[in-house]
Amino acid sequence: MLAATAPPQLTTNTTNNLLVVFAEFLDIDVSAGDAATDTLKTYRRQLQQFLNWCDRLKLNPATVTKDDIKKYRRWMVDKKQYKPATIALKLAVVRRFYQAALEKGLIAINPAAGVKPPKEKRDPAEKITYLEQAEVETLLQTIPRDGSLKAARDKAMIAIMVLEGTRTIELHRANISDLVRQGKNLGVRVEGKRSIRVVPLTSDIANLLVDYLHLRETAGEVLKPNSPIFIGVGNRSKGKRISRRGIRLIVDNYLQQASLKYTPGRTISAHSLRHTAGTLALHSGAELRQVQDLLGHSDPRTTCIYAHVADRWENNPALKLNIEI
Repeated sequence: MLAATAPPQLTTNTTNNLLVVFAEFLDIDVSAGDAATDTLKTYRRQLQQFLNWCDRLKLNPATVTKDDIKKYRRWMVDKKQYKPATIALKLAVVRRFYQAALEKGLIAINPAAGVKPPKEKRDPAEKITYLEQAEVETLLQTIPRDGSLKAARDKAMIAIMVLEGTRTIELHRANISDLVRQGKNLGVRVEGKRSIRVVPLTSDIANLLVDYLHLRETAGEVLKPNSPIFIGVGNRSKGKRISRRGIRLIVDNYLQQASLKYTPGRTISAHSLRHTAGTLALHSGAELRQVQDLLGHSDPRTTCIYAHVADRWENNPALKLNIEI
């Protein structure tokens, strides 16, 4: 276990010393940055895989070399057949593991520094899966209009995701105190990966959210500033902050009901709703900068991928050729 304990007096370079320093790094640098619990679990899980690999090869993690890290990369490619993006994540965790040790003076160099993952041999736009406008309407219509708290919550939550592009982690974290009013307008302050932004809600989505919160108050709940905006409604999770996994399961359920989850050449996920918001916004004529601000992208090149997705079909040069087939 990588328990967050205070480091002892480090006089010898051992694996345990490295683990203590990494635990401190997770506790101070990562957790203090308000990282999600899932992020901390990912760091620990990825590092444990590397340590297990070292153990099988009788390598001391405290003395591995750059060549050893390259062998680990080759093992992930050949034996595990991981995708480049997965290998990039695993190498990044190992690199930060040794960087923490380097900053504490336990090692002279970071053996994982400069060891890059294999290049992604795929079109970046290929990762963008999204719903067309008619499919968005079908998805939203799948949610029942039975006046229940669950239906009201699901409609508001999915509408915000698919039209405003919020991440699951952002809706999971959002509290009542994060509701922002400017005149007649309502927005939600969300905290993403590295920034905080206000997501402006359309009047229709704002009404859905207000109606949902009103149902909670009608049921006797007192909404406090630190109350979560979205809560569980099942027997086990009733009244508690909805989890990221809970959000994903809800979205998947409605996608399956609407026969949109799996179609030839496409699989839609909760994150696809974020792609949908960005792609449809650009389709409708929104400026790139506006979509970048809506989605909270720090790099405009990330937003440009959505424009490329639409452009490749609508402006295919082959369409201009007057050739009969």
